[in-house]
Amino acid sequence: MPSPTEEIITISGTAEEIIFKNPDNGYIVVMMDINGSPETAVGNLGDIAEGESLILRGNYIESAKYGRQFKAVTCERKLPTTPEEIKKYLGSGIIKGLGPSIARKIVAAFGDRSLEIIENDPTQLTCIKGLTNDKALYIGREFRNLCGVRTIIEFLGSYEISPLTASLVWKAHEGRSMGLVRKNPYILCDSAFNVEFGTADRIAYDLGLPMSNHDRIKAAITYVLRRNANAGHTCVPRSELCKVVCPLIRVDEDEYDKALFEGAEEGQFALYETSRREYVYLAEYFAAEKYISKKISEMLKLSIHTDKDHSEEIKIIEWEQNITYEGLQKAAINAALGNSVFILTGGPGTGKTTALNAVIRLFENRKKKLLLAAPTGRAAKRMSDLTGRPARTIHRLLETEFSEQTGRHTFKHNESNPLRADIIIIDEMSMVDTLLFESLLKAIKTDCKLIMVGDTNQLPSVGAGNVLRDLIATRLIPTIELKEIFRQAAESLIITNAHRIVHGEYPELDERKKDFFFMPTSGDEETAELVISLAKTRLPNRYGYSPIDDIQVLSPTKMSPAGTKELNASLQLALNPPSFRKKELRFFDSVFRMGDKVMQIKNDYDIVWKRGPDSGTGIFNGDIGIIYEVDVNGSLLYIDFDGRKAVYTHEMLNKLELAYAVTIHKSQGSEYKAVIMPLTMYSDQLLYRNLLYTGVTRAKEILIIVGSREAVMRMVDNDKKTNRFSCMRDMLEIYYTQDGTN
Repeated sequence: MPSPTEEIITISGTAEEIIFKNPDNGYIVVMMDINGSPETAVGNLGDIAEGESLILRGNYIESAKYGRQFKAVTCERKLPTTPEEIKKYLGSGIIKGLGPSIARKIVAAFGDRSLEIIENDPTQLTCIKGLTNDKALYIGREFRNLCGVRTIIEFLGSYEISPLTASLVWKAHEGRSMGLVRKNPYILCDSAFNVEFGTADRIAYDLGLPMSNHDRIKAAITYVLRRNANAGHTCVPRSELCKVVCPLIRVDEDEYDKALFEGAEEGQFALYETSRREYVYLAEYFAAEKYISKKISEMLKLSIHTDKDHSEEIKIIEWEQNITYEGLQKAAINAALGNSVFILTGGPGTGKTTALNAVIRLFENRKKKLLLAAPTGRAAKRMSDLTGRPARTIHRLLETEFSEQTGRHTFKHNESNPLRADIIIIDEMSMVDTLLFESLLKAIKTDCKLIMVGDTNQLPSVGAGNVLRDLIATRLIPTIELKEIFRQAAESLIITNAHRIVHGEYPELDERKKDFFFMPTSGDEETAELVISLAKTRLPNRYGYSPIDDIQVLSPTKMSPAGTKELNASLQLALNPPSFRKKELRFFDSVFRMGDKVMQIKNDYDIVWKRGPDSGTGIFNGDIGIIYEVDVNGSLLYIDFDGRKAVYTHEMLNKLELAYAVTIHKSQGSEYKAVIMPLTMYSDQLLYRNLLYTGVTRAKEILIIVGSREAVMRMVDNDKKTNRFSCMRDMLEIYYTQDGTN
């Protein structure tokens, strides 16, 4: 897309030749006839056919390989009118099975009325030798479908909604698409299309729909609930929701209540009342929390009356490994062996991995089948390195597949196709959100043991929910928290300072002989300059670290001069400056250059990746990769995500960010050899203990905090817990104490 500062240009002409077409994403390279002059146009424009009259909006770009091209953002189509244009159009393959030969015969028979005949009375085509009645009806039906697709593309394009999104609308509703959109444009806000509420509201206004329309109110409720889900809440108190929605769209509470209950009856929302207040859910989150509560309750009941002392088995492992487990470790190993559901938690250096390895070995001695997984690729790799066993991401454990029925990607493993395992161990459970945990539980047999490992002092998941903390809070699930810092770990100032932070004590900032360093600065600008110097020269020169592979800058915020947005621009210039040897693509105010370090910021189940002879789909939120090739003409990026190589089209670039600097939230589950953390006097919302603790514990060998001593102290003092609205704890307690029918 053009950047906001670039002028939008409109050109019109005829599509003379389709040079390249990607059917998966609608990307096209087309040779246009613009007032008798040939020009090349490119863009994600959908299914254009030769002979069509096009009105394109966008701007000109210069390709080093292909020269001047018109990069189109939107496209309006007009059907051809002259016999020659119609013949070219029909013969282009736009209708499967109708080639140049039949196109010539149709135009010879009907001239400039050919398209009118095909649309309104296709049986007349049977006068042409070789066209049966069924074939004629097929041609008419396919042509009407094409006209419908183009109508919805043009209509939505006038509101700057992409052809790809318009095509998804057509795929979902086909011939009813325009009628449904005109009746209720808020269907575009569905998660399958992700059109902003404000855009749908503008369409509704232009169509003259009333402001008190219940479809509008329900869409606004959905918008607010989704916005809160993005902030971590699976539900919102009904009274608080009303206070936001009514002023937002200027409706009274009575109409709001009517629309809310109507949406609840239709299954769009769910209402749930606890002893304290009533909450409103989006249906998917209510179903998820209800399922989790019921399934965990069922699994817990299998653990009743199975208490057994496994001390003798533990002694054998101690003898074999020449190790002595401390008391809580033995208790954790014993509990993991004896319960259907178990949680192991604790901070860094407390021996979680040592205890977990004992559990794995004991289950293997029993010939049990184990599966190990973690929420992210980096966390799974770390788990594999520490246990010596293969570990996968939860997404890859469940395996994604495309559902023709829903038109979306689903998980292959579910209740009807459960995972084949006796024990499943999930690490970094603090990162697992509600929807992912529901999917995991659906794939677990009720008699399979589930062992969850995590650190409740870490930040909660990026997705909605606070699963680990809520599960522990019920006090129904056997849980052991390891607390003792082992001697070797205690030699690390990173680990000892992390524990100080958790306990509300200030970290040691003046010790300069270990692995934890503090470098004071006088402001944001000086902080940013020092961060760049450390990443570019000082750490690489002193320790031999790679600025790309070993060093990671972590900031509490995206904004400010010491935030990830500004730092990424500066670090990109310092570590991967522009060069005539390095091709690049511009996307709004971002530049993606060959050699750049980038992060995926949204789950995408559709992206195809290859690793040698293997292939699969799905690149997920938090995955980091390196751009190894750029196709300027095709507007394509080729990215290597730890061996998984994927291709990104221009339209997919909104799912990427530069990753020289990432937020502490996005670093969860990852570990880096060297971490540089700029901390200045941000707002109190960013200066809290769990955020500091999570950032500190990402460093494996060296941590350098750059900035304000006062900011560090403020973060330690601010023990703000990341409270999230959820009723899962309440539901689980009800299911466990009752028969689960409510």
